[in-house]
Amino acid sequence: KVVCQNCKGDFIIEPDDFGFYEKIKVPPPTFCPECRLQRRLAWRNERGLHNRECELCKKKIISVYNADVGNTVYCDKCWWGDGWDAGDYAMDIDFSRPFLSQLFELFKKVPATNLFAFGTTMINSQYCNLANDMRNCYLLHDGTFAENVAYGSGVFHSKDSQDITMVRKCELCYDVITCINCYNTTFSQQCEDCVDVHFSFGLKGCNNCFGCVNLHKQSYCIFNEQYTREEYDAKLKSFGMDSHKNIVAMKEKAQDFWKKFPRKYYFGVQNHDVSGDYIERSKNAHFVFGAANVEDSKFLSFLSNGPVKTVYDMTHYGDNIELIHEGLQCGDGAYNIKSGWCNWNNSKNAHYSVTISGASDVFGCVGLKKKQYCILNRQYTKDEYEKLVSKIIEHMNDMPYIDKRGVEYRYGEFFPIELSPFGYNETTAQEYFFQSETEAKEKNFRWRPKKRQYNITTEAADLPDKIKLASDAILDEVIGCEHAEKCQEDCMSAFRILPEDLKFYRRMNLPLPRLCPNCRHYQRLKLRNPLELWHRQCMCDKKHPHHKEKCEIEFETSYAPERPEIIYCERCYQQEVY
Repeated sequence: KVVCQNCKGDFIIEPDDFGFYEKIKVPPPTFCPECRLQRRLAWRNERGLHNRECELCKKKIISVYNADVGNTVYCDKCWWGDGWDAGDYAMDIDFSRPFLSQLFELFKKVPATNLFAFGTTMINSQYCNLANDMRNCYLLHDGTFAENVAYGSGVFHSKDSQDITMVRKCELCYDVITCINCYNTTFSQQCEDCVDVHFSFGLKGCNNCFGCVNLHKQSYCIFNEQYTREEYDAKLKSFGMDSHKNIVAMKEKAQDFWKKFPRKYYFGVQNHDVSGDYIERSKNAHFVFGAANVEDSKFLSFLSNGPVKTVYDMTHYGDNIELIHEGLQCGDGAYNIKSGWCNWNNSKNAHYSVTISGASDVFGCVGLKKKQYCILNRQYTKDEYEKLVSKIIEHMNDMPYIDKRGVEYRYGEFFPIELSPFGYNETTAQEYFFQSETEAKEKNFRWRPKKRQYNITTEAADLPDKIKLASDAILDEVIGCEHAEKCQEDCMSAFRILPEDLKFYRRMNLPLPRLCPNCRHYQRLKLRNPLELWHRQCMCDKKHPHHKEKCEIEFETSYAPERPEIIYCERCYQQEVY
């Protein structure tokens, strides 16, 4: 057991973990897995967008960096262009000061790209972040290969949908969470290969189902009761799902109904020897949340595509990565990365480097492209570089960065939260490790105050109940968010209905939303499980082939013990569902 120097709780480093640390040549962590994850997430700004000006071409841009950060920001085209060289900002090493202090002096000098998105692949999607290969998308963050999608997060290979979270290969979907390969699906969660499904949970291969749970290859069911097609159509029409009032009532009824049925202890497909949640096609992958095609790895979250091999403590991106320790937003062929943030395009053998592309054998570099043997952006020979790397690692251990609370950051630890350029409340850390403004400031975390002042022209309560009653005049209104006064999260306080939104609601016969996009995001997020595991025993007490009384199978699950859901092991769940 080891005591976390951040939260002071105990955590265990397993023998296999030591093998990884020896392989990648870093010391064992001094932060527990939860604190390590929080630390990385506090550097991940998904939704906090600000107006800036490109400091090279002077074009008005949207940026993840607020102007008060004090750094230089370029638009995507300028940043990837040949009009500047990150080597021009090179610094010499000062062995009288902590290395991380010097690195983030360099970070403020070197131009940063305005968004974490590959602009050449983003067509009419300038308000999207952590993304690539999108067309006609709006406020869609953390995704790839999407078309005509708005207000979502974690969206891959999907089209013509709105308000969706953690989905793959979905079309004509609305208000769905963790669904795979679904069509015309609304207000549903954890459904796979479904068509025309609404207010349902845990369906697989179903069509024309409403308010159902745990069905497999079923049709024309309402709250798990079988109907004829004619009966189903008549019943569905009687529900009046074009009414906002009816949808609110049906959401509550459906979610209460879901809780009466067992749930598998995790959501995943085609896995072997895994733990975590929302995992696909992986093996020997543990404490993994929201990832696909992972092997021999641990402590991962939000990895969109694989393969991912021999990686520890990595958050976001992926795409053919190997041998990474404490990485954030690294991908596309990255190899042997240690404490890296945005290391892309086959970057390799990099330590403590930020927004590098195609660079190799670099230490503490920012913004470099296709460079080798550089430290703080200064060019060295191979021999000089190798000697200095050993000296810097020793220096980082002898003179660590010490934050305002006295926590030490030696070689092997990721960047301190207090150095993050983002307000804690605009990062993903706030979604999973909530801090009040007072708590955050006491820990010396940056905080982004709300400065939204809109001339609201209509309140959410005054919107028409049905979409057929909404005229095109709604496009001119500034609508007050229904949760503006009571929301603890980052409520936008007001929002507009865009022409594309109105067209979508009319096509789907859905009423206008009453919440701003941020509050809708947080509502969906609350239906997802936390990025945390508890050791539990299967709750099944029915007679099954593998047990006669209470099932004795134990597992790690993201369902906390105090929650009301009935949690089964995979074998018991399959007996009930299939």
